[in-house]
Parts: sequence; C-alpha cells; structure tokens
Amino acid sequence: MGTVASPHFVIFPFMSHGHTIPLLHLATLLRHRFITVTIFTTPVNAPSIRDFLQDASISVIELPFPKDVHDIPPNVENTEKLPSMSYFYPFARATKLMQPLFEQALSALQHPPTCVISDAFLGWTQESAQKFGIPRYFFFGMSVFATTMYQLIGIERPHAETISADESFTFSSFPWLKFTRNDFEPPFGDLEPKGLAVDFMMEQAISFSKSSGMIINTFYKLEPRFADYFNKHLGPKSWCVGPLCLAKRAMTATLSQTDETWMQWLNNKLTEKQPVMYVAFGTQAEVSAEQIQEIAKGLESSNTCFIWVTRQNVLENLQGFESRVKNRALIVKEWVDQNQVLNHKSIKGFLSHCGWNSVVESICAKVPILALPFMAEQHLNARMVTEEIGVGLRIMPRNGSVRGFVEAEEVEKMVRELMEGEKGEMVRKKAKELGENAEEAMKEGGSSWSTLGLLIDDACAGKL
Repeated sequence: MGTVASPHFVIFPFMSHGHTIPLLHLATLLRHRFITVTIFTTPVNAPSIRDFLQDASISVIELPFPKDVHDIPPNVENTEKLPSMSYFYPFARATKLMQPLFEQALSALQHPPTCVISDAFLGWTQESAQKFGIPRYFFFGMSVFATTMYQLIGIERPHAETISADESFTFSSFPWLKFTRNDFEPPFGDLEPKGLAVDFMMEQAISFSKSSGMIINTFYKLEPRFADYFNKHLGPKSWCVGPLCLAKRAMTATLSQTDETWMQWLNNKLTEKQPVMYVAFGTQAEVSAEQIQEIAKGLESSNTCFIWVTRQNVLENLQGFESRVKNRALIVKEWVDQNQVLNHKSIKGFLSHCGWNSVVESICAKVPILALPFMAEQHLNARMVTEEIGVGLRIMPRNGSVRGFVEAEEVEKMVRELMEGEKGEMVRKKAKELGENAEEAMKEGGSSWSTLGLLIDDACAGKL
C-alpha cells in the first residue's frame, strides 16, 4: 500500500461574474483545508480569476472558448459581454464544445482529480467526471427556496388552475406561501413551457440527477424547512456551505481602500452621520430607460443619501440627474467591491434586484433589502426576503402584477420606509440577527463549516 495522495478538487465555474465569484470563495476555503485546487476557465476570464484569488497555490488552467459558434457574437467569453440576455442559452450550450479539451486536460493533470465541482449550467461535466470514475457536484447559484419552488411548479403544477398570470396559487407542501405565474421566469411559469430555455434546463436536470450532490451558497439556519424538504423529497443531496462571501472577509478587511472615491464619500457621510442607501441592480438585468427614469425620480424625491453603482449607458437618459442630486448622492460607473460597500458603516439599506449573491451579501453585512426584482429567479428571492425571512421590504408595481411598471411615488415611499420607518426598523433587526447566524455558520464548528468537512469526506470516499 502506497501513501494516499492528498485530495485534488477541480472547480469549473460558469463564465459569468455572479456564478464565478462564489466558487472562487469556495476554492479559498478548500485551500485553507490543505486541498489541492485547480480551476478551469477560458483565456479572457483567467486574468480576473487570478487577480481575485491572489493565491499562486491555486492552479488556473485555460481552455479556449469555442470559436465561430452560431448565435453567439465573436470573442465573447463571459455573459456580461453578451449584447442581450437572449444570447444566454446559445452561449451556455456552446460550452459543451469544450468537453474534449476539458477531458484531455484532466488526463494531463499530474495529481489525479478527486472530484469535479462545476456550475449547474455545465451539465456536460457530469459525463466527463463519470469517464474518470470520480464524483461531480454541481454548484447552483440560487437559494434552496427558489430551487425547490422551480422543481415543485413542474411536479405539482398548481398554476394550471389559474386563469391569469397574476392569480395567486400555493404549493401543498408550503400552503402559507402565495405565488403567481409571473413569479417564475418565462417560460417556466407557462402552463406548457417550451423553447430553448426549457430544452437546456431539461438537459441539466438529467445531469443533476446523476450527480453526487448540489452545493448551495446558503446556510442551514437561513432556510431550514426548504433545505430539509429538498433533501427529503427532491434531491440530489444539497450541501449548504455558505455564505461563501464570508470566506474572504478576513483578508479584505486588512486592505486599505482610502484611495477609492466612493470609499472617501462614504467615510464623509459617516462623519456627517448621514445614513446611505446602496443602489445596484447587478450586471445582467435589462431595465427599460422609462423604468430607470422612475427609479431615479423616486430616489431624488426621497431626500435620502444614496450611492448608485451602475453602467455608464444606464444613466444616459437622465438629463441633469447627477447634478441635481450631487450633494447627497454618488453615481459610480465602474466595478466596485459590493461586499466592501455593504459593510461600510454608513450603509443602512440596499435597493436591490435580489440576485442571490446580493441577498446573501446584504444579510452578511446586516443590511436590510428593498426588493425590486427584474429577471431570472429574482422575483422568488424577493418573496423569500420579504415574506419568508423578513429581512426586507418590497417596491410593488401599481397594477398589482409583480412584473408591472414601478412608479416614482412608490420608490420614494418605500425608500423612506426602509431608511426611516417602523417597518424598516423591524427588517433591520431581522437582518442583524440573520447576519450573526451567517457568521456562526461559517466559524469553526458552525453548520456550514461542518457541512464543508462532510462534503470533502464524501468526495474523497466517492470513487465511482
């Protein structure tokens, strides 16, 4: 009997900022446990991954992204560079063309891999892992809550009884929760869902069922009844190992950021004892110019201090807006470290699209959320945040449809309520409580810390 080699985990994130960052945090946690880690990505994505990790002991292997793929613009290797989200599924499908090169690279690794951890959208890696006789775990960048609801709508089909997309229905297992078809991203809330998105997700579902489990960026105490239900009735086994953003907090806390304009601005607001709302809608949401104008108008009328992180083109239609709010607002048009913004002591609320990473980061920073969802599973996250875990309030469209147009008056009213009102105070307390629970989960001996240990044991025992 020779000596047993140390475990070697291969991680393959999907080429999208929000999908990649949590897996890089996971890579850091695995290195802390003396596990060899290799990350696969494409040449365009590799520099930002290396820069983020700042850890030469984690190998980054580059595989070329497929060239000349029908329906994808040339030289795009990340979803942020897609002209619109209509290209998303052709882009995700194209990754399958990387399979032969991925398998060649796995064969060439000096240290044989123990397992593959890949994004849920890279379902083809399941087949690769099977060829090498090793387990594959998929990373799903959603809550267990949303993952459960998406599975249940296909199994129970309670929406089949509804007449309109805004009529409410419930699931038999969770009768206190009310949903509408509009809470689910089209076409998944349709009575007979079909099309490219459905075909793609059906393919991934087959690979899910063959995998060794689902890694989720959440912690058990945040959604215990949904984690229990998922593991008992749905599956495959879910491993709650988050919040992964806490993996890097100890390191970033030591970095000096005083040279950042936004950091100086926030420091000034703290000195002036002015609470600030952070406004950000992620990198993928496509929000109409008219809707942005209403949001801006509502923020302007609220008389609240705010920092709005957005893309340059989003504010093109807001003539004079920046100059009118310059004394109490800062508009930032480049990438910022969202974790650092949220953890600044002046931030007292987050007007958010409710992407799952943003929800988790806000909870970890103990900052309550003002929910304004746009796409993907964000509407379900907004329901979870406001109705299930109580860490936020919601801006609702006037017509009662969750996908309706939000008017400036509603934005103004709810911004004031979150920042100054009684309901805002209640959700702030809940955010603080859950933020403390998140920290406990990630500490040595905490639920997520222990779950990661069990996952490592499972992978090491999992030679197929």
